[in-house]
Amino acid sequence: MDEKNLKAVFEEHYGEGGDVRTYFSPGRVNLIGEHTDYNGGHVFPCALTLGTYGVARKREDNKIRFYSANLDDAGVVEVSLEDLSYQKRYGWANYPLGIVWAFAGRGMTLDCGFDMAIWGNIPNGSGLSSSASLEVLTGVILRDLYGFEKLSMTDLALIGQYSENNFNGCNCGIMDQFAVAMGKKDCAIFLDTSDLSYEYADIRLPDAKIVITNSKVKHSLVDSKYNERREECAKALAQLQGVVDIETLGDLDMETFEKYESAITDPVCRRRAKHAVAENQRTIEAVKALKDNDIRRFGELMNQSHISLRDDYEVSCEEIDILVDLAWKIPGVIGSRITGGGFGGCTVSIVKNDAVDTFIESIGKTYKEEVGHEAEFYTVDIGDGASRIDG
Repeated sequence: MDEKNLKAVFEEHYGEGGDVRTYFSPGRVNLIGEHTDYNGGHVFPCALTLGTYGVARKREDNKIRFYSANLDDAGVVEVSLEDLSYQKRYGWANYPLGIVWAFAGRGMTLDCGFDMAIWGNIPNGSGLSSSASLEVLTGVILRDLYGFEKLSMTDLALIGQYSENNFNGCNCGIMDQFAVAMGKKDCAIFLDTSDLSYEYADIRLPDAKIVITNSKVKHSLVDSKYNERREECAKALAQLQGVVDIETLGDLDMETFEKYESAITDPVCRRRAKHAVAENQRTIEAVKALKDNDIRRFGELMNQSHISLRDDYEVSCEEIDILVDLAWKIPGVIGSRITGGGFGGCTVSIVKNDAVDTFIESIGKTYKEEVGHEAEFYTVDIGDGASRIDG
C-alpha cells in the first residue's frame, strides 16, 4: 500500500470526482526524555518516515465518514456533524473525530462534512505514536480543506493533545503530537515542554544507525497505568511545593530534589518524582553530548534512562527488559532503552553500522527462544513533520 493505492481505495469506498487531497503524518521515536513531558521537563524525539497516509474530500452534507485500510473489517464509520460525541462503537475513528470536536470547541465549526481514508505503517500499540500521527494528520486535513490557515503546526499539536486528553481519555503530555507536527528530516527536537521552546539538533550518525525493536507486546495507554503515573507525579509535586518554590518537577536538579525529597511521604511517589527529575537532567546532558560528538556518553545516558524507567518509574515489562539486556551484551551497541509510554511496545537502540546485522540476528533468535514469539526490527530514517503531499 502507498498513497496512490490509498487514493484508489478511497474512490472505491466513496466514489470518484471532486477535490481529493493526500496527506502524510509521521510516527515518532523518543531518543531520551521519557515521561518528562507532563512533568515540565525536556524531551528529545524525532519524526520517522513511518507514518499515516490520509486521503480526504469535502462532502455537501453533514456526514463525516472514516475508513482505515488497516482495519478493513471495521468498515466505514459514519458520524454526523450534529453529534460529535465519543462512542465506543466508533473504535479507532474516535481519534480523528476528537480532532473535529476540538476544532469545534475552539470555534472552528465545519460548514459541511468530509470523507477520509487512512492507511498507516506504524505498528499499532508499538509506542511509536500511531494515535498522535492520526490526530495531527486530521488537524492538517481540516486546516487545509476548510481554510483554517491561522493555525500553526504547534496549534495542531496542542489540539491533538487536548483531544487525546479530553475526548479519548488518555492524559498524555505534548511530546508525541509536537514531534509529529514539527519533525524535521535528519534532526531530533530538543523540546522544553514547560514553555514549548525548542531547537533542532542534527542526528546524522556517520557510523551508526537507529534501530527500533518491537517486542510485539501491545499496550493501550488509556487502559494501562499511564494515567496512574501522572497522578503519582502530581502528588509528589504537590508535597514538594510545600517546601520549595517550583511549578513543575522539571524545575528541579538532582541536588535540590535530594535536599527536599523527604517531603514526599509515599515512597512510590518519591521514586516516580526521582525518575522525572533525573530523566530531565539526563536529557539535557545527552543533547550536550551529541553536540560535542560524544556519542558514547549519549549511549550511556540512554542505558541509565532505561534502568530508571524499569526500577523507579516501573513502566517496563519482562519482554522489553529481555530486549534491552540482550542489546547491552552486543559489541557495537552504543545505547538501548525502552521508548514510548511503556508496558510493552518498542526499544530504541543506537547501533554501529557493522553491528546492525548481528544485532538483528542475535536478538531475534534469542528473543523468540525466551518469549515464544518474534520481535520486529526497523532501521529507521528521520523525516519531516505532517503535511499535504500532493500539491
